[in-house]
Amino acid sequence: MNRCVIIGGASIGNYELVRRYLKPEDFCIFCDSGLRHSALLEAVPQLIVGDFDSHPNPQLPVETIVLPCEKDDTDTMFAAKEAVKRGFSQFLLLGMTGGRLDHTLGNLSVLQMLHQQGKPALLVDDYSEMEMISQQPVIISDNCAYFSLLNISGAAKGITIENAKYPLQDAEIPCDYQYGISNQVLPGRQARVWVETGKLLLIRIFREA
Repeated sequence: MNRCVIIGGASIGNYELVRRYLKPEDFCIFCDSGLRHSALLEAVPQLIVGDFDSHPNPQLPVETIVLPCEKDDTDTMFAAKEAVKRGFSQFLLLGMTGGRLDHTLGNLSVLQMLHQQGKPALLVDDYSEMEMISQQPVIISDNCAYFSLLNISGAAKGITIENAKYPLQDAEIPCDYQYGISNQVLPGRQARVWVETGKLLLIRIFREA
């Protein structure tokens, strides 16, 4: 199936940059106030999800799932679960970071949920790309300014980083000591990263905030 793009309501400053990630064949789910990004992203909703507490229901001729305001799942988590039910296996998440920290952290849990189910997912904002990594080695090219590895859940052990300014071999990054921030790929090389046990959040930073 085509990739599913889920658009949340967090701010997007650089629409030109974010639009580069979109493909004509993407299936786009807009969550509540994420609808405000539709025109500037030049993306047409194919499914709208939300409780419409932060954006009016546009009453478009598009499939719309109206959620109750009092619920356990956030609008974005519901959208991701719904997309998994519909058979999508690859995901792009936009409008997910910035603004309220609780919403940002909640949206990072969407990345974790998709990773747990074996669904590749990339979260993109104005400055960076984010994805969850584990046993499968990941390549990081030297076109990013920095990359960071953060443990946001459980134990992460057997961490290896090759071809970077700060290499690691069979290391551990605990949740209470995040020392894997602001690493750099060696010029002209490609860094290689993997985790033997657990998972990490990989953030590729392309420009400073």
